[in-house]
Amino acid sequence: MKICYLDAFSGISGDMTIGALLDAGADCDGLIRALESLGLGASFSAEKTKRKGITATKFHITGGEAKSHRHLSHILKMIDAAPLPDAVKETSTAVFQRIGEVEAAVHGIPIEKVHFHEVGAVDSICDVVGACWSFHSLGIQEIYCSPINVGSGTVETDHGTLPVPAPATAALLIGKPIYSRGPQTELATPTGAAIAVTLSRGFGPPPPMKIQSIGYGSGTKDFKEQANVLRVLVGEDSRAPEAVTISVLEANVDDATPEVLGYAMDRLFEAGALDVTLQPLLMKKSRPGVLLRALARPEDQERIAALILRETTTLGLRIYAAERRIQPRRFEEVETRFGKVRMKVSEGDGAASPEYDDCRKLALETNTPLKTILAEATYAYLKQSR
Repeated sequence: MKICYLDAFSGISGDMTIGALLDAGADCDGLIRALESLGLGASFSAEKTKRKGITATKFHITGGEAKSHRHLSHILKMIDAAPLPDAVKETSTAVFQRIGEVEAAVHGIPIEKVHFHEVGAVDSICDVVGACWSFHSLGIQEIYCSPINVGSGTVETDHGTLPVPAPATAALLIGKPIYSRGPQTELATPTGAAIAVTLSRGFGPPPPMKIQSIGYGSGTKDFKEQANVLRVLVGEDSRAPEAVTISVLEANVDDATPEVLGYAMDRLFEAGALDVTLQPLLMKKSRPGVLLRALARPEDQERIAALILRETTTLGLRIYAAERRIQPRRFEEVETRFGKVRMKVSEGDGAASPEYDDCRKLALETNTPLKTILAEATYAYLKQSR
């Protein structure tokens, strides 16, 4: 699997993303043809530049049809009508839909009435479509992103002077890791934030990968404190075939009742947690406590974290990425004298175990000890597999 890691140590914008992907090997001529097919009348070019001694690619968008306002529906129709690959249309539409939802929430109006200003301008339409096309050009299947440096200070917009991150950018980055370091200026734009949030599978350190190419996309300004570039790492997923990246969420709890913890565990499973455990601890001041640990898919991380904070008494939790090894397995059904039971069978050594929920259901329905159902299912599988 080919993956891309966005290293937003100096922020992220649409043109920086395109520049970095071109620098990493995306087809520049193909990109320009794709953007020209939008019919916006703009011209495009890419040039090599340097930021704090780092060679980077700067992508330029010049001129184009001028409109003061555009609605989301107009932009989506424009993308749909262009001769672009279906995957590019899908991701571009998803990014603009995300921006539209955030703009509607920020201004307190229905999404149909949102007027796009900076985001609806020619350069931003081309930024979104261009970034999505460049990911497609490189054959990227999964995207990950670092915590985003958003900058500080203020920014001038059509709505006047606003704090950094701008309201739309801040809303887009809810639940995502951000920080502020370097010059007092806007480092993460709404377009850049929307691309990262919509397309990334997760935020954090780089996933295990074998790097094939590295690209640097240049911003317009040249800072004294740091290189104004977005770095992308492109390569092959180096995880074992049965390995997946997960988020581990932990909290030490010393003031919750067993009922509360048991209920929280049930809710976490219902919310999509891969696993939840409760482990006894001896905490500070010699208090007995519990370590609650939940495993979650990266895309479910923020929902699981919010649920832990809501359903337990903890005031904080730890989150880190881990690699989870999963033995490939298949399900086979066996017939017992009590009824049918599914067996989980390892593709590796062929080891099998009865599905607990099936056995529990039969035990209750037939008033038979659970251990008997488990033994019967195992025997039936062994007999069947000979």
